[in-house]
Amino acid sequence: MASEWPAGREEATLDLDPKLLRRAAAHLRRRDPVLARIIAEVGPCRLRVERGGGPFSALVESIVYQQITGRAAATIHGRLCALAGGRRPRPEDIARASDAALRKAGLSRQKIGYLRDLTSRAREGLPLGRISRLPDEAVIEALTAVKGIGRWTAEMFLIFRLGRLDVLPVDDYGIRKAMQKAYRKRALPKADWMRRQAEPWAPYRTVASWYLWRSLDGPGGD
Repeated sequence: MASEWPAGREEATLDLDPKLLRRAAAHLRRRDPVLARIIAEVGPCRLRVERGGGPFSALVESIVYQQITGRAAATIHGRLCALAGGRRPRPEDIARASDAALRKAGLSRQKIGYLRDLTSRAREGLPLGRISRLPDEAVIEALTAVKGIGRWTAEMFLIFRLGRLDVLPVDDYGIRKAMQKAYRKRALPKADWMRRQAEPWAPYRTVASWYLWRSLDGPGGD
């Protein structure tokens, strides 16, 4: 897995509270000298969350972006928005669109199936309207019931949509690679080791993850 999440248009993102992020960075520096070095190299945390559209449209976008290039995905997503009348798709838009129209937009049969399942669940009880009030694991449980949405996608939703601060995506290739490099491991670390190593980072494991991602970019990475 790569640390990519469709961020949407720039004006649809929001910086998290700088004071909170500074407090999180100070906590991480105290608890882990390896992270302290990374924080010093990268600089202030600039974690941003997506606020455009709603939870449904964010999940539609995440499905569209799976396993294809960002440019191709952006084109397909733009066509979906056009099918929805120029707005981000809502459940009724996906339900109304024919399979032929969705295929013409560039979606594979598999992804059409995923969007159909997401739409059906959104209309039949998937708690998207109150998802921001659910605990992290409840969000993951609800979202991973949808075809095509795994734990990694749910964790990216928690981080980049809901702004949750204590998420450690142990299946993310970028996080694994960064921890291998930072802690001088011979091989990519296993999930159990990563969780143990990250215990002192709580309740700011998301911020630690952001720094780990940025550590692969070099100083000032964004």
